[in-house]
Amino acid sequence: MNTAPANLMTTKSWLLLLLLAGIWGGSFLFGRIAVQEISPLLLTLFRVLIAALCLWVFILVTRRKITITKWLVINIAGMAILNNVIPFTFILQGQKEIGSGLASIVNAMTPIWTVIIANFLTSDEKMTTRKILGIVAGFLGVAVLMGGDLLQGLSASAFAQASVLVATISYGFAGVFGKRFKGHDPLLIAAGQLTASTIFMAIIVFVSRSTDGFSTPSEIVIWSVLGLAIPCTAFAYVLFFKILQSAGATNVSLVTFLVPVSAIILGIIFLNESLTPWHMAGMILIALGLVILDGRLFKRRSA
Repeated sequence: MNTAPANLMTTKSWLLLLLLAGIWGGSFLFGRIAVQEISPLLLTLFRVLIAALCLWVFILVTRRKITITKWLVINIAGMAILNNVIPFTFILQGQKEIGSGLASIVNAMTPIWTVIIANFLTSDEKMTTRKILGIVAGFLGVAVLMGGDLLQGLSASAFAQASVLVATISYGFAGVFGKRFKGHDPLLIAAGQLTASTIFMAIIVFVSRSTDGFSTPSEIVIWSVLGLAIPCTAFAYVLFFKILQSAGATNVSLVTFLVPVSAIILGIIFLNESLTPWHMAGMILIALGLVILDGRLFKRRSA
């Protein structure tokens, strides 16, 4: 029987990866539009609530086995905070000031933080010379991004970038924390964390009174909320795990390189955004850091 090798990036896998990058790039576009009329806390609640409902419908329709334990509930709650509540809110907070393209560039620091955190919290993912070089390049990229804006007197933009950077740190912890779910249905974990996130965000919104003064948003913002929740969160999870199953974790991580490209293109087309030379230089350095961390380019050259 002629079967494809495991973790092979077929044409279909590449097309799905490009689709996922486009969708996640769109999340920065939708977020930038929606946060102009809806507070980051309330918008995060809408995003996780709608996405959770969509995933549970998908799980029920596909008749996936649902097994819930006390251990699973406790750990899913932790994953919800690290992978949804903190990063979604902080990215949207940052997007009140900065464009979708710039936010996506800063967000590309996520794998770099993951490597740093994994070095201290795991026993099998320690630092190497290559990883250190990648981390240094990434941090230089962020320094150029934020330093350039500070030199130009754009302190609000620099603080907004710092907010997105906090989100990437949280994602880094989530990447390490999520290793404990190996062997569990990833879609059930995704639906569970979005459900827990909905509960957490509902409490936070109520306590912070984020609904005070809320009025019906414009039509474009309503569509942006739906776009952020349904394709960019619910469908993206399904697509991500489909690629993960067929191409493997290393190959699906390539999406990190592609998301800023799609976000920048969408921002330029729909929001008339532009990037300064500082932003471009920072993006190049962060991309260099990711290439070094990924390591595949160097393996091919030595092969």
